[in-house]
Amino acid sequence: MTRIFRVRDSSIFQKIMAAFLAVLLPLMAITWLINEKGSDSIRTEISQSVLNSTRYYLDALDQEANRIVRYLPKYVTDDDLLELSAAGNDLSYYDRAQSILNIQKRLALMKDSSPFIKEAKAYIPLMNRTLLSVQYETSIDWDEYIAIQPNRKRYEEPFIYWRDRLFISMQYPANSQRAPLFAVSAELSTAKIREALAQIGSSLGGKSAMVNLDRDWHIQSDDDPAYLETVGAFIREKQAEGQKEGYATLRYRGQRYLTVYKYSPLWNSYTVSSIPEARMLGPIQKYRVWFWWACALAVAAVLFFSYSLFRLIYRPLMRLVHSFRRVQQNRLDLIPIDRGHDEFGYLYQAFNDTIQSLKTLIEENYEQQIRNQRSELKRLQAQINPHFLYNCFFVLCRLIKSDRHRETAYRFCLYIGEYFHFITRNDADDIPLELEVKHSRTYMEMQSICYGDRIEASFDGEAPDLVVPRLVLQPIIENAYKHALGNRLGRGELWVHSEWREDGLAYYVEDNGNGVTDETIERMNKRLRMTGEPFEETTGLVNVHRRLQLRYGPGYGITMSRSELGGLKVRILFGQTAADEQTA
Repeated sequence: MTRIFRVRDSSIFQKIMAAFLAVLLPLMAITWLINEKGSDSIRTEISQSVLNSTRYYLDALDQEANRIVRYLPKYVTDDDLLELSAAGNDLSYYDRAQSILNIQKRLALMKDSSPFIKEAKAYIPLMNRTLLSVQYETSIDWDEYIAIQPNRKRYEEPFIYWRDRLFISMQYPANSQRAPLFAVSAELSTAKIREALAQIGSSLGGKSAMVNLDRDWHIQSDDDPAYLETVGAFIREKQAEGQKEGYATLRYRGQRYLTVYKYSPLWNSYTVSSIPEARMLGPIQKYRVWFWWACALAVAAVLFFSYSLFRLIYRPLMRLVHSFRRVQQNRLDLIPIDRGHDEFGYLYQAFNDTIQSLKTLIEENYEQQIRNQRSELKRLQAQINPHFLYNCFFVLCRLIKSDRHRETAYRFCLYIGEYFHFITRNDADDIPLELEVKHSRTYMEMQSICYGDRIEASFDGEAPDLVVPRLVLQPIIENAYKHALGNRLGRGELWVHSEWREDGLAYYVEDNGNGVTDETIERMNKRLRMTGEPFEETTGLVNVHRRLQLRYGPGYGITMSRSELGGLKVRILFGQTAADEQTA
């Protein structure tokens, strides 16, 4: 669910690309799946076909071998062979020759009965002769005769593999401890077996082999020792798993081969046929190449679509978004119109028209506020000056009457002059902070003379090189004297100090007056937060606060809280304008 919300909050470009990929990727996946399923289907069909061919040729070999095995006992009971092996040279020349010719005819008939029989032989130890189907005068090969004797076998299959030759043999008598009278064998043609193996997968460029792991003999369709070694390891694995037939993929010389195997109990051998997948899956491989080309084309289309979307929609849209963000930061910059009469051109022009209207409204509102502030400031000055002037002259008269305070009266006259010179100078709305601090100190010196020891006042504020609105600090100090300390019965305390903060310079005016409650402080803060509303009553405190916010922003101005001295603590926060930063 979190990922869904992330997609919903992402950019339009990302959403369009996600929708495009959501359509394209499933189509590519389905195409790939169809190709793979087709490849697997063709592989299965061809594997089954090759397995059926292997079964067919192996069954043919089994049938031929069974027929030869069944046919051999007829020669064991042959009268001519029995007589010749028992009498031998004791027979007359004519009778012996006639028996040999009759036996050769039967051997020739046996040889011609199967294309897999290379030669049919009868071994007669008494005469030291081996009768063949075509030769008359032959001597016995005793090594061969001993090798083909069935009673020397220790296994059940009827085949005897000797010196790369394959025999099926019987002897007479079969179960006797003494030497046999004769033996009959049929030597199988390994060349014909190779031809049969080659026919299994030769049309697809495959290789075949018959492997007997127990007797360590083999017959290959071609002479390839490396393939035989690979097939041997493969067959051993299948034999260990107890699998008699099936198909699998075999890797040989860096290529993949579809390998079909079948076990023959008669031969006690595995027949294995391997076909290159490249030959078998040629069309599918071509389609697979086309699929990857289609994927590359799709990637190119995605890149082209992304670039076009970025150039035609995303970048102009982000340009408009950044312009709105600059408006949120009070930067009313116009958008250069470099487009035609399309939708974005219309939006750019509408945005510029709106910005122009906003600028006009802001300038009119700002000028109106400035005029109102000036009129309020002058009205407050007009209200303050006569009353304060009366008090100052009253104190001055009292000091002059006293001979002991003539020096104080002189200084008080100087303070009055400096004070009213600053108050009546109306040619500038903004002044250096140093002048504002000097004027505030002058006012505190005048009040110290007026109140004497009743109020202890200290001024610890610094005056950095800043430009501030005129008359923002002295009215706050005057408010403390008038409302918090003027009517206090006990000793009053007034502390003016400053500190640097991350957001600007703060001046604090604190007193120990007891006439303000926490509810009153909260009510005055609420009133300051509501400055600028229509029909609002304007006082000196509100005037100062409004002028500070107008110059520095909503986060500046006046904030009230409880002082550590016990009375009211007023914070006046000054910011820095661009001109102040350049001066610094």
